Amino acid sequence: MNGAQALIRTLVACGVDTCFMNPGTSEMHFVAALDQVPEMRGVLALFEGVATGAADGYARMADRPASVLLHLGPGLGNGLANLHNARKGKVPVVNIVGDHATYHKQYDAQLESDIETVARNVSTWIRRSQRTEEVGADAADAVAAAIGPPGQVATLILPADVSWLDGGVVAEPKPPQTRSPVASEAVDTIAATLRSGEPAAILLGGTALREAGLVAASRAANATGAKLLCETFPTRLERGAGLPPIDRLAYLAEFAQAQLDGLRHLVLVDVKPPVSFFAYPGKPSYLVPDGCEVHVLATDTDDAPSALAALAEAVGAPTDAATIQPASRPGRPSGSLTGDSVSQALGALLPEGAIISDEGNTSGLWAPMHTAGAPRHDWLCLTGGAIGQGMPVATGAAIACPDRKVISLQADGSALYTIQALWTQARESLDVVTIVFNNRSYAVLNMELNRVGAEPPGPKAQDMLDLGRPDMDFVRISEGLGVPATRATTAEEFATQLERALAEPGPALIEAMVPTL
Repeated sequence: MNGAQALIRTLVACGVDTCFMNPGTSEMHFVAALDQVPEMRGVLALFEGVATGAADGYARMADRPASVLLHLGPGLGNGLANLHNARKGKVPVVNIVGDHATYHKQYDAQLESDIETVARNVSTWIRRSQRTEEVGADAADAVAAAIGPPGQVATLILPADVSWLDGGVVAEPKPPQTRSPVASEAVDTIAATLRSGEPAAILLGGTALREAGLVAASRAANATGAKLLCETFPTRLERGAGLPPIDRLAYLAEFAQAQLDGLRHLVLVDVKPPVSFFAYPGKPSYLVPDGCEVHVLATDTDDAPSALAALAEAVGAPTDAATIQPASRPGRPSGSLTGDSVSQALGALLPEGAIISDEGNTSGLWAPMHTAGAPRHDWLCLTGGAIGQGMPVATGAAIACPDRKVISLQADGSALYTIQALWTQARESLDVVTIVFNNRSYAVLNMELNRVGAEPPGPKAQDMLDLGRPDMDFVRISEGLGVPATRATTAEEFATQLERALAEPGPALIEAMVPTL
């Protein structure tokens, strides 16, 4: 058994049975070993950023890591942005990066680079396999590190000769680490704070945003009068009819400050204190109000849902005290096609159990509002702010959950970073409907240009934020990558096209021609 075969067999034994890849020469023995280990599913991506983003989306929905296979340092560099998003979202990813043979590195060949330095930007666990007989054990350690808690990107560097030499040994899975229980004294202290009557809010993130955590948090908030909020861009938020609704903290710092204004206490549950996404002249970076005391109920290594359940009991919340979102849908829209009317159609037609990968940016602002009472669904957000996540995350989510419809809300500008994901969706016959909001502009940057206090934009500045000249044709691009596509220019057209796409299996794309905000 060579090193590559031992590596893949160990991954499968550890529950990692899907690998998203864009391999090169150094990884060919890994690729060849796929035929020896049929339990491992290999998924080809045309660009490394699609592979890394798909691994992120898969892990979010499967609740276990996927692996990703990249070609040397440049391949890792191409996949770095979506590994950054995975790191910020605390998503478990086993990141395998091929390298030159150990004896070849001394010659500084064209693709030689310092892989560890590149990987350190997104990985807190990095290891280079030095010997073939150690590859299996290294892989088992990588899976355990990726799972955490918290979830993280674990990078395993695989030299080519370590991969091809015989002597590989399959390693046993490492015992999983459990999340720490929160001490009852800490729960009681925060319960007393919430019962004090002083203005308070509970801010949720991470593992607290599944059903159990939401129900317990809603009970505690309703029993004490505390405000209930969640982080701006959750990794995975369960929502819809039958679940407690929760307001996300606003992206714009001014709006977030308004949500937090007047608080004397802020309780954090698997989330950091809120800060502004960027620095703005004359505006604060740290958004916790002056005079507000921050309390940590659970960290990212703690059992947040259990801590929230204990908090609900400690404040005397009845078991039925949670607010439950009633079932409701907007009507089918008519008239002009806008971000709002696209979102209305989505709310009117969203199927039960859908998964939404949200990189709609400015045009998708209305989608959470119009889908709040739709059938239960999962919402996956742009966790690290590095654009080009939406389509790859949708791809991975569809592979993790083949029985659920995936809807990708995609801004036009960020779509072009990783639009090759459509080819993988076609190749794998994935059930993904992509909605591209085409306003032919980097609209969010037009907004930011004004907010940062820059000089009033002239024609050269405005030209750098314009996506026309020439206009992009997403229908033809999509069809060229193997995904059938349509274009909608009115609300009625869009609703009809969305209804048809949701009813048919396989990938589809709708180009929604919307105005710039």
